[in-house]
Amino acid sequence: MGRGRHSVLAAAVTVVCAVTLLGAPGTAFARALPDPTSPAASASPPPPSPSVTLAPDQDLEAVRTKLDKLYHDAAVATDAYNLADEKAKKQSAEITDLNRKIADEQGKLDGLKDRAGAAASAQYRTGGLPPQVQLMLGNDPQDFFDGAGQLLQSQRATKSLIEETTRAQQDLKLYADDAAERLRELEAGRKAKAAAKKRIKQRIKEAKELEAKLEKRQRERLAELERQAADQAQSAWLSTGILDELKGKASPASRKAVEFATAQLGKPYEWGAVGPRTYDCSGLTSQAWAAAGHPVPRTSQQQWRQLQRVNIKDMKPGDLIIYFDDASHVGMYVGDGTIVHAPRPGRTVTLAGAGSMPILGVVRPATE
Repeated sequence: MGRGRHSVLAAAVTVVCAVTLLGAPGTAFARALPDPTSPAASASPPPPSPSVTLAPDQDLEAVRTKLDKLYHDAAVATDAYNLADEKAKKQSAEITDLNRKIADEQGKLDGLKDRAGAAASAQYRTGGLPPQVQLMLGNDPQDFFDGAGQLLQSQRATKSLIEETTRAQQDLKLYADDAAERLRELEAGRKAKAAAKKRIKQRIKEAKELEAKLEKRQRERLAELERQAADQAQSAWLSTGILDELKGKASPASRKAVEFATAQLGKPYEWGAVGPRTYDCSGLTSQAWAAAGHPVPRTSQQQWRQLQRVNIKDMKPGDLIIYFDDASHVGMYVGDGTIVHAPRPGRTVTLAGAGSMPILGVVRPATE
């Protein structure tokens, strides 16, 4: 069914749960694998042979559970990071657009002020007398009537100038207020992005430190336990007869998406990455569908919320399977009960059983 898959989680896990479990004293893993620098470890006699250093399966299961929770929390944080990154890009573009509008309105307002200044200068040159008075003091009645029409035009132009200036000032204030709000949102988004990045790195660090405490044979056995758990979950999913119901055929766009995704097999997982050399789970699916001409949301949670949902029995190649209750992972169905996905840090893009992780639901990027 493919290598490098996620092991099964029974439910979504929060950051607090992961930290609490890791911090709990007296765990089976701590008993099985004491810190080699501690006095107790130094006082203990060396094992008589390599064979007895292998921790019991129940202790390795405890390690596997902890690793699952750490990597799951890293996946949740990765989704938060990707979402914050997408928002920051959008907000930056909006700020750029608003700055352009502000510059345009400021130029327009400066032009209106120049026109008003020219009108004031003209009035000064005529002695400061209003046009009405100048007309009445004239000697030629015909000049008066001719000037009356000009006066009306002048009054209308003055009124239009005032109204246009007022609108320009209002628009300028509106754009400036919008830009200030976008800047505040951008700053908040940057903080959220930084916090998510810190959480990702911390969880991955903790997971690697946990794995580093294992001996080679323990790591091999742990990998075997992960494969067994995934195979059992896949077998249970297939035992429902789901493959007998899956008759849907891929559309042309779906085939393109599948071809793109499977062409990335073997490329490393990297959180926040969208290719071409590395991917995270939603980076792979979003890029695959972008290559097929149907852009989709960047994160697995957005894909779950915004794309069309379909019944799992109607699933066909190219559809996206969303995993875990918090929609923190996504893979692309490629047929025959298999997905292609980017599992987690330390793994590569691989094929896996579609039922090897808890399925939240299925979404379809394109309906053609």
